[in-house]
Amino acid sequence: MILQWFQHITFAYTWVFPLFILLPFMVYWYTRKDPQKQATLTVSTIHPFKGISNFKTTLVHALFVLRLLAIAALLFALARPQIRNREEQVTGEGLDIVLCIDVSGSMLSEDFSPNRMEAAKQEAIEFVNHRPTDRIGVVIFSGESYTLCPITTDHAAVITQINAVRPGLLMDGTAIGSGLATGVERLKSSSSKSKIIILMTDGVNNMGLIDPQTAKEIAKAMNVKVYTIGIGTNGYASIPIGNGQHSQEKVAIDEKLLKDIASATGGQYFRATDNASLDQIYKNIDQLEKSKVEITTYERFSEQFLPFALAALGLLVLEALLRYTFLRKFP
Repeated sequence: MILQWFQHITFAYTWVFPLFILLPFMVYWYTRKDPQKQATLTVSTIHPFKGISNFKTTLVHALFVLRLLAIAALLFALARPQIRNREEQVTGEGLDIVLCIDVSGSMLSEDFSPNRMEAAKQEAIEFVNHRPTDRIGVVIFSGESYTLCPITTDHAAVITQINAVRPGLLMDGTAIGSGLATGVERLKSSSSKSKIIILMTDGVNNMGLIDPQTAKEIAKAMNVKVYTIGIGTNGYASIPIGNGQHSQEKVAIDEKLLKDIASATGGQYFRATDNASLDQIYKNIDQLEKSKVEITTYERFSEQFLPFALAALGLLVLEALLRYTFLRKFP
């Protein structure tokens, strides 16, 4: 229990602690001086005095021990032990962000560790954790699009939905236009001054009911800024095709389209070729889109020096009582 108490203690005046080095010097001084205080008497033999002892001889060093403990307690009191209670209040104006993630079969390609999909999920979760005041939603797309999670401040729910993302949830294909349009739809009723979509894909638009150019114009008209990410290595990537077999597929990303969407809406295009670059991309977007967050910290200190001061006083009083009563010296 005492150990747990000390774990929550801080000291205001830590410069007092070097003074504790005086205690070993006091012990040394006492042990050197104590033999000189013994009275001497010349006798022919000490045999008659052997075995003679009383409480005074047993407690002969008690006075010094009590004083030593009193000084130690006093030094602890002078160091001002305190229990610190810290509270943080987070306030601010967040952004509305939709993560628009490609879940087509090619996202299982293993040019990322362990594959594109898992790497994308991990970085998306890290991004969510760094945006405490934002409302965030998740849209997935492949041959069609679907709102996996509406924009919300419940980040635990957002992370749960991201963890549930996997290829095969929707018809296969790459419907970039539909995915973008669905993301914009989720932000249509937003009153936030800043509305952001982060769209990630590893392919070329080949399906969907909405053309990417039409979706781009809708996003532009609604003041939705779109950051686009092309995910995939340069050249060829290994993709599992079943029964433990893999196929080498050429990486084809419509970078021209993604750059056009980003430029027209005031965002930026990024290319991720490995885990490290994908991580850096999310960090860059995090820096580009800063929320107005104010963190107010309150600290309260509860002084704990009194028990040590009372202990020091009690030890000194006890020493005085013993010195002038039971252990009193007579000339």
